[in-house]
Parts: sequence; C-alpha cells; structure tokens
Amino acid sequence: MAGMTNILPLLVVDGANVVGSVPDGWWRDRRGAAERLRDRLVAYAASGTAELSGPLELVLVVEGAARGVGSVPGVRVAEASGSGDDRIVELVAEAAGRTCLVVTADRELRRRVTALGARVTGPRAVLG
Repeated sequence: MAGMTNILPLLVVDGANVVGSVPDGWWRDRRGAAERLRDRLVAYAASGTAELSGPLELVLVVEGAARGVGSVPGVRVAEASGSGDDRIVELVAEAAGRTCLVVTADRELRRRVTALGARVTGPRAVLG
C-alpha cells in the first residue's frame, strides 16, 4: 500500500492560508485550529473534492505555531521549517508527473505551483 501513494492524485493544503480564511478566533490557538482542519480533511482523502476525485494522498502543510500537529490516517501533516509556501512548492516539485491540486488563496503561491504544473483551488474547496 505504501507504494500506492505515489500514483494517487496529490492534494496539498496550505494550512495557514485555509485556517486564516475563516475569522473564527483561530489566532488564539493556531495549533488547535490546524488540528481541527486536519480532522476535517480526513473525509477528502477518500472522497476527493469537487475538483479532484478520491482516493487522494492528502498533505496538510503547517508552519509556525501550528507545528507539532500530528498526522492521522488519511492526512499527512508536513511541517515547514521556514515558509509554508516554500514547503508546498517543494512538495509539488517532488510530485512532478502526478495530478496535483493545491488549496490556497495566496496569489503568489498559486503562481509558483501552477508554473510547476499543479492546479489550484480556494479554501472553500475543503471548508464546504
């Protein structure tokens, strides 16, 4: 099964951007907000999103105060040592040749990942 993840479509979620798109007090507990997002994403690993049908390899990228959030079955959490955007670009580059969708509203990040062949969608894709 481990080898299968390289053939599944890849969904990469910009954790800081998606969490930050909902003014629900996330800034008081960034790690808790990232954990809630991670738990909400589990369903998408099997079913996919409107733009990408499942099953998927799903990676949630966290940075800063959200570091330390653990992976769960269906959602791998990737910590960014520096910029979350740079970590997302690395993941997309590593997935060259695979179908890849990045969830973010960040314009510059969208430009960087589409240049590598990924598709992009906004936070609503996983907050619906």
